[in-house]
Amino acid sequence: MSGSISPVFQVFEQQFAEAKSLFLELGKQIKSKKAIPLSLKMSFLEIYTDLLAKIHYTKEGLNFDIFSDFKQLKKKLNKIHHLKLVEKSLVDQELKSDLTYGGYREFLAYQKKQLYIQTFDMVVGSTLKTWEDFYQKCEKSSRGIRPLMVNTAINQIIQEELEYLGLDSKGAMDSRVLRDVFEGLRKIIIYENLLIYLGFNPIFISSIHTEIKQLKDNLKPWYSNHIALQSLTSYLAEQQDISKKYLKWAKDLKEEKQLLSIQAEQRTKILFKKILV
Repeated sequence: MSGSISPVFQVFEQQFAEAKSLFLELGKQIKSKKAIPLSLKMSFLEIYTDLLAKIHYTKEGLNFDIFSDFKQLKKKLNKIHHLKLVEKSLVDQELKSDLTYGGYREFLAYQKKQLYIQTFDMVVGSTLKTWEDFYQKCEKSSRGIRPLMVNTAINQIIQEELEYLGLDSKGAMDSRVLRDVFEGLRKIIIYENLLIYLGFNPIFISSIHTEIKQLKDNLKPWYSNHIALQSLTSYLAEQQDISKKYLKWAKDLKEEKQLLSIQAEQRTKILFKKILV
């Protein structure tokens, strides 16, 4: 693919270099303080390849999947991020209740050990050629792309994302819908920032942009609670005798989730009424 390189590729290059550096660090030792930033970088790289796929769809269709070699690694990194959220929930609960949850702590420690082993094996078992090939494919696919083509593709992607989220948000919003909203808003923010970087006007006015970011940030406590409750429920399902302190904690998490879900649903519907036409 010939032609000049798209200016948006410069953003990709920076994110790619930082992701590769973090990946090499994980090849020495798996740590959450490296794995979590890498998971965020990988999310950006995947979003960038989705943009390229949208631009090249008319020529290559659904066969365009540059990110495929990294999908399993991204899943493991996301699990590490989730585990960190669960560990924080446990620490917060022990401090708040002045109780200890030794059985659950052991359960998490075992999960963590297995997850870290699997992730480390995946990292050291791969080669830098995968990264080099990925870079070359993205560089090649970013040639001949004019800024207007990027602008058009981003507008199409955001419109499709909003249509999908809009359909889901019309009725009662369960955990899947709220999770999709959280992920969808994160994508929209990244794509909007790419438009601004290229010198185009963002799709949404400044006040709406602020509300989108605020809603995404407001969904973080809900998301953390959702992950913590999932993990605790999984642990309790394996136990024959459950002590009252665990039942009380699970009950508190469920009540908190109900409250956070109501708040998140209300804020989402208010925002979507403004941005969905």
